[in-house]
Amino acid sequence: MTSIPDTSELRSHMAGQVIGPDDPDYDDARSVYNAMIDRRPALVARCHNTADVRAALAEGRRAGLPIAVRGGGHNGPGFGTVDGGLVIDLSPMHAVAVDPDRRTARVEGGAIWSMVDAATHAHGLATPAGIISTTGVGGLTLGGGHGYLSRRFGLTIDNLVEAEVVCADGRIVTASETENPDLFWALRGGGGNFGIVTAFTFRLHPVATVVAGPTAWPLSEAGDVLRWFRDFLPAQDEELYGFFATMTVPPVDPFPEPFHLHKACAIMWCYSGDPAGADVALRPVRDMSPAYDGIGNAPYPAVQQAFDGLYPRGLQWYWRGDFFRSIPDEAVAAHVEHSEALPTMHSTMHLYPIDGAVHRVPEDASAWAYRDATFSEVIVGVDPDPANAARIKQWTVDYWEATHPFSAGGAYVNFMMDDEGQERVRATYGSNYDRLSRIKAEYDPDNIFRINQNIRPAG
Repeated sequence: MTSIPDTSELRSHMAGQVIGPDDPDYDDARSVYNAMIDRRPALVARCHNTADVRAALAEGRRAGLPIAVRGGGHNGPGFGTVDGGLVIDLSPMHAVAVDPDRRTARVEGGAIWSMVDAATHAHGLATPAGIISTTGVGGLTLGGGHGYLSRRFGLTIDNLVEAEVVCADGRIVTASETENPDLFWALRGGGGNFGIVTAFTFRLHPVATVVAGPTAWPLSEAGDVLRWFRDFLPAQDEELYGFFATMTVPPVDPFPEPFHLHKACAIMWCYSGDPAGADVALRPVRDMSPAYDGIGNAPYPAVQQAFDGLYPRGLQWYWRGDFFRSIPDEAVAAHVEHSEALPTMHSTMHLYPIDGAVHRVPEDASAWAYRDATFSEVIVGVDPDPANAARIKQWTVDYWEATHPFSAGGAYVNFMMDDEGQERVRATYGSNYDRLSRIKAEYDPDNIFRINQNIRPAG
């Protein structure tokens, strides 16, 4: 049963703000990255510390409110907010502490990746993350996390050493290989189903200057380039990473003006080995005669931020994803067909490699169930104008339906929407789902943490 939340009681127990519909900053507090999401929570609790998180969780449970947890707020379906419920907002909790001798970083649950990159880069270190630096650390990590360093160093979860977790009953526990190992197993890919992670400790690697940037070809060459890419990249040393994209060239630097607003295919490269070896590693790329070559030396954080300006907060988003073990010619043809129909300048499709070090981790070592997949696909309909929301969604769904038959069956959980159904969640966790369900029953038997790609408690 839901009751009116006691805001005065909650405020008395919190160092942070408690924001309701009558407060002047309510609209800002309830907004998330995806402007297609417009929800009105009863309260937003901006937590400053773990004690605030516990207090907010206790009040939400007492009042019978649905509870959403927000880190960076980037989640596509908008799981960082909830109509009529309580948002536990971790964004004020964003401290990053680097131990360069141990090569670790302790990161609070509300941090975004640009904060981590800045702190670790000061010591010539980094850990695998995504490709947009405004993404929240918490959501990306709990879903698995893949990006420019993943072929070499694995998924983000493969570099997670431990986590501080506020459980559904208010307990604060540490999850690691030696403490609460079942919970640690579930957190690595199981999303926000098992508790509120208030701090992550990551393993770091020596990465400072990389050789990175896009190469692009006219869309008419997309089929040839994609067939080459699918065969070329998995055979290369793990220092070389590249993701394939179809796109409309944005009217911004560094792209030359004649390319602006033309449809194209592209590969965004990142070579993280000794920069002296980059020319040899990239020679086959240049042999493909790209119409544009923007590769050069760059600090790793600059590469992480390359797309931040193109995809600011407040755009309309709808996406779908899938894992692929291979990209057969029939799938290539579907990619070409639907890329020719790109509906808006921001809309795109990316194929991210998830091989190399990712494949060296056993499938049952974490909740992530597709260690044998080679690529992670995301199809993204994006536009500033709400009037185009239905159009970009339809294009995304049509594209996904054309390529899904060639997929491995499940998807990267962070690339799923909330309208895909429970069977998609099961397919994404595959043989790991039943174990996740049992762990859910142990740590959250009442399914308090259900505003997510939900794993239902066993029983």
